[in-house]
Amino acid sequence: MSSIRPPAPRPCESCPYRKDVASGVWARHEYEKLRRYDVQTADQPTRLFQCHQADSDSTNRRLCAGWVGCHDAAHLLALRIGILDGSLYDDTYQAALEYVSPTPLFASGNEAADHGQAGLADPSDDAKRLAVKITRTRGDLAI
Repeated sequence: MSSIRPPAPRPCESCPYRKDVASGVWARHEYEKLRRYDVQTADQPTRLFQCHQADSDSTNRRLCAGWVGCHDAAHLLALRIGILDGSLYDDTYQAALEYVSPTPLFASGNEAADHGQAGLADPSDDAKRLAVKITRTRGDLAI
């Protein structure tokens, strides 16, 4: 039985896909994950990209709104597999396909990753604030 919910109405305030989020919030390897969804469908990761606001095994977990908003959801391998293996319900899959972000997002995972990684050496106060907030929320993620 699936417990992953549809994307939120808008990407969260620390979403790495948002153009207005400070760079340097996440660890380098977290930003690198974004790039892997820009490749051809068959070469993409098979795991769903979940919102960073809930632990990966939480009953409150949901698809990342920035992820489905940035990428063409119809070409995301993880969504296709999710519907086939039952980890996504039909309504969640449909919500991902129809999602349009009200918040400006980067045009690709590569652009989002480049922006995010640019501030890793010297994160801004806003980036530090967001990182602290995330570590209070998440018990399973190292920032």
